[in-house]
Amino acid sequence: MPKLWNETIDAHRHAVREAILNAAAELIEGGGLRSVTMSQLAERAGIGRATLYKYFPDAEAVLSAWHERQVAAHLHQLAEAAHRPGAAAQRLAAVATAYADLARQGHGGELAALLHQGEHVGHAERHLTQLLEGLIADGARDGDLRDNVPPAELAAYCLHALTAASSLPSRAAVERLVAVTLDGLRPVP
Repeated sequence: MPKLWNETIDAHRHAVREAILNAAAELIEGGGLRSVTMSQLAERAGIGRATLYKYFPDAEAVLSAWHERQVAAHLHQLAEAAHRPGAAAQRLAAVATAYADLARQGHGGELAALLHQGEHVGHAERHLTQLLEGLIADGARDGDLRDNVPPAELAAYCLHALTAASSLPSRAAVERLVAVTLDGLRPVP
């Protein structure tokens, strides 16, 4: 087949897959993770059910692909915050705040727990830990963050502490959590 034909087919497949995942996002936003059915997905995406089944065997597979896309987007957002101009401690604060905000927006429940078991989540956690570890090491070299605890330990501490944002009632509570977490990274007098 000609190259142009293959590129056109690939672009079409990508567009259909994105339409399905966008439909899933809309359904989740409207009614939560459990509200997603194959019939609703096909209707919302503007495709037939037979076409939908060519891309995904069931709603769980769609939700898993949607979640993978969400995690990748979140990781990209956090990496952008980490690479903005400014001191490492400031960039760390931006990443911590963004991560806590994302944790607070999370979808709870049994299905969410199932989605978080995928390999993509482990990969994202490792990447985020390395990102935090690098910022902490840079901040310690600058004298803005403590240097008496290995950066890897401090990165793990931050991630675990900031995950508590998932149960906080307000944005103000998230800001307090981030402040307390970052205070734990300040140099010891």
